[in-house]
Amino acid sequence: MQKVLILDFGGQYNQLIARRVRELNVYCEVHPHDMPLEEIRRFDPIGLIFTGGPGSVYLPDAPKVDPGVFALGVPILGICYGCQLMAQMLGGRVTAAQDDSAREYGKTPTVFDESCALFTGIGGESVTWMSHGDYMAAIPTGFVLAAHSAACPTAAICDAARGFYGVQFHPEVDHTERGRDMLRNFLYGICRAAGDWTMADYKTQAIEAIRAKVGNGRALLALSGGVDSSVAAALMSEAIGEGLVCVFVDHGLMRKNEGDEVEAVFSKRALNFRRVNAEDRFLSRLAGIEEPEKKRKIIGEEFVRVFEEVAHEVGAVDFLVQGTIYPDVIESGKGEAAVIKSHHNVGGLPDCVDFREIIEPLRMLFKDEVRQLGRELGLPEALISRQPFPGPGLAIRVIGEITKEKLDLLREADAIFREEMARAGLDRTANQYFAALTNMRSVGVMGDGRSYDYAVALRSVQTGDFMTADFSRLPWELLDRVSVRIVNEVRGVNRVLYDVTSKPPATVEYE
Repeated sequence: MQKVLILDFGGQYNQLIARRVRELNVYCEVHPHDMPLEEIRRFDPIGLIFTGGPGSVYLPDAPKVDPGVFALGVPILGICYGCQLMAQMLGGRVTAAQDDSAREYGKTPTVFDESCALFTGIGGESVTWMSHGDYMAAIPTGFVLAAHSAACPTAAICDAARGFYGVQFHPEVDHTERGRDMLRNFLYGICRAAGDWTMADYKTQAIEAIRAKVGNGRALLALSGGVDSSVAAALMSEAIGEGLVCVFVDHGLMRKNEGDEVEAVFSKRALNFRRVNAEDRFLSRLAGIEEPEKKRKIIGEEFVRVFEEVAHEVGAVDFLVQGTIYPDVIESGKGEAAVIKSHHNVGGLPDCVDFREIIEPLRMLFKDEVRQLGRELGLPEALISRQPFPGPGLAIRVIGEITKEKLDLLREADAIFREEMARAGLDRTANQYFAALTNMRSVGVMGDGRSYDYAVALRSVQTGDFMTADFSRLPWELLDRVSVRIVNEVRGVNRVLYDVTSKPPATVEYE
């Protein structure tokens, strides 16, 4: 399988680059910018992409790559910071913009030279998404200018002989009108990609790898009933059959009636299904904890401890299987990358785990790819299209300290919101929606008397990959109906808010 290597310099759109490459049926991975040269050689990429980043390449502590990457004979595409880095390291000169007019942020009309292979078939002019305060004052020997805007004469550069290309804008974002076509040109026209990344192939390779690893051993899978763990269960079941034990931990942080619903669905399948009721132990460990990262780490550790206990009861279980997916890994931090939030099944894991090894068969897949794999495995569409629900459950939708009273309050409010979304026919069009309990209490008037109760926040987003998301434009009539019901039916709530923040700068979940 051909592979593209994306070297990460810390930009906000970096994981979106990976999604765009995968969408074009080329496998890729994101690794830290300081990945050793020998590891890059072993990875054997057909092309490299340098991402954007917040730094300035001319500063002493600016992140760089091993200079040896330019001698690998592999095509390179530099994006924003990555473009400037390539220019600076190969003999060009990058400086800070001398005045505001030279800085560019947002949608920018850009003119292209279609003789450059990166812009073949693009058309002479279209809109790109710029986000830079530095610019290339001089380009390296061997490069030519390939695009410009009103404020930036060096919007793109290319050295066709060596296969080096750089763009000052971001082709990976939707605001760049022909960005996907540019990436396609780089992958297929310049890197000569075969387009051999498919879910059918991934399924076959993953099953073979699981069988080779587990052999005649046994594996315990953490089954939440969500899309990721369900697909992981189907994949593991196909690979090792009766060697799989699926454990559903009801940690008391589920939505209304969800524990019983999960048991009803999976206890009928040949998955050696076990349900562990562990509400008291989880809530006891979480008592008095308000800091989000601590919550996640406590939940991650307690999950593993429960699995260890079940493994000892079952006997001879060597492997722990998790439905970890690529956004979990990325957001939990990798190398020098920023930690957005520690996912309970990644950064929340304890240092000591009483299993020989952890298997994560979906670790390199994005959410939509997981759904594709589920279809390849023959799972029902109702399960594949199910609303995402995080492993830590309502713990990350209750802001501040967690109590059973708060959880019960949130369960009722969330159930009302989900019921009304379904009644309005919007449960399939919104990619994720839920209620969260804020830590804010405010004065209200209920029954001619003063109340001092909680505010519930409603959240609904549209997204294709969960790396970026936009808030749903829900009808006012629906929000009005949900608000009236929650305030009237859920004791302890006197205010309902609707979250209109996209990701970034927010995340989909609250903690």
